[in-house]
Amino acid sequence: MPSLGADMEDGTFVEWHVEPGQDVTRGQVICVVETQKGAIDVEIWEGGVLAKLTASPGQKIPVGQVMALVATGGEDWKSIAAAAPSPPPSGEPRPETPGRETIQRPAAVVAASGAVPPSSQRLKVSPAARRRAQELGIDLAAVKPSGTLGAISIADVELAAAAKKPPDRQAAMRAAIAAAMSRSNREIPHYYLATEINVERALTWLEKRNAAVPIGARALFAAVELKAVALALRETPELNGFYESGAFRPGPGMHLGVAVSLRGGGLVAPALHDVDKLSLADLMARLKDLLRRARSGQLRSSEMSDPTITVTNLGDLGVETVFGVIYPPQVALVGIGRSTMKPCVIDGAIVPARVVHATISADHRVSDGMRGARFLVELDRLLQQPEGLA
Repeated sequence: MPSLGADMEDGTFVEWHVEPGQDVTRGQVICVVETQKGAIDVEIWEGGVLAKLTASPGQKIPVGQVMALVATGGEDWKSIAAAAPSPPPSGEPRPETPGRETIQRPAAVVAASGAVPPSSQRLKVSPAARRRAQELGIDLAAVKPSGTLGAISIADVELAAAAKKPPDRQAAMRAAIAAAMSRSNREIPHYYLATEINVERALTWLEKRNAAVPIGARALFAAVELKAVALALRETPELNGFYESGAFRPGPGMHLGVAVSLRGGGLVAPALHDVDKLSLADLMARLKDLLRRARSGQLRSSEMSDPTITVTNLGDLGVETVFGVIYPPQVALVGIGRSTMKPCVIDGAIVPARVVHATISADHRVSDGMRGARFLVELDRLLQQPEGLA
């Protein structure tokens, strides 16, 4: 089970998209996992042949626990599957009743459900009851049988469904966010810096660019700001990475976590990868796709697990200045507010111009105010030369 954020301790397995014996490649989506932040498509980290799937639908799995075995480097996947340990039998099987289907109860499912299995660890269930359980999303291992010889009926399944209360996802998400932010405030010595940036030239350039392209190819100023943030990080790489095991680990790329508020409440901050290498058009296309999938619960595990810095932009809500809390194990967070028209002194004259407030919250264990200030100065410089952000 991958870690999809510092606030995640476990996830509930939903479904497999693959089967044993199937070839898989690195980055391929192989399953779906439910977390406090919604359903996440999980990608595989290593190519090879799937030997055995050890996770079952409905099973709650701690971070780091094995979900599947993969044969790599020419290994025989069948031998790996055969050698993998299986739950030991307990007691002798009961005689099967004609017309009923017998299902072995996996130890992992028993552990996940908390149900106490009968001494034989075998369930008797009619095909109709099994279909009804699948329709209602009920784990048969958790259903109390009422039929003769411990047989599960449709009525048993429907009774279990009626007693099952749906989780309060919003409450779970708020608890997860609170845990992560409490850890951040407790462990990270924050420092905060802010600056006002004249973005009149950048906005005028963007307006002219958008007027010359089709509506579908137009970019938001948020994309321009993200590109500028990514390029500014090249000058201050110690703001882009992770603080783990008492040391700083640089990020593998400029993977900007974009804070997204969800319609049902809460927020997520999935990553846009290698933002410094994207053209503005490609960045805007990826940003639109990321926002759409974040709000429809279709994010990928890599997008949740590897942001190297987070950017929160509350300008569309009318906020001028935002000082964010660092999301561990990241070491910095950039905040950007809305653009406002103000009198500015340019070439000795007072003229109206649009400005934004940009902030940096950073980890004093890794950097100091001088480096944070250098980042903001570089961000200002880049936004004064918007042609270089295209």
